[in-house]
Amino acid sequence: MEPIDLKPHYTSSQIPGKCLKCLTEQRLDGCLRELLTQEGEEPELVEKYSALLSFLQSEESVELRDQAERLLARGKEVVVRIHSDGDKTSYILEVDEPDNDGEN
Repeated sequence: MEPIDLKPHYTSSQIPGKCLKCLTEQRLDGCLRELLTQEGEEPELVEKYSALLSFLQSEESVELRDQAERLLARGKEVVVRIHSDGDKTSYILEVDEPDNDGEN
């Protein structure tokens, strides 16, 4: 399965913000809708749903949410990547510095 990328962000004048938990719940709801409308089970979609649910229920998600909020408050761009390989699911928080055009 391809990794699931969740990119939380604060509200700006152009876009409304979404926290990590809200993004995960939104993706989970989307997967559930797709599963309910399909006539057969698509294994990759089931695995994606399971990975998102596992993340929401994990103790690690609370730590990653707190860490992501702290980094966002400092102006960092954050991505939480969920990897699922069968029964094994892992979570990685990646941090990018925002681009500063014209600054050295």
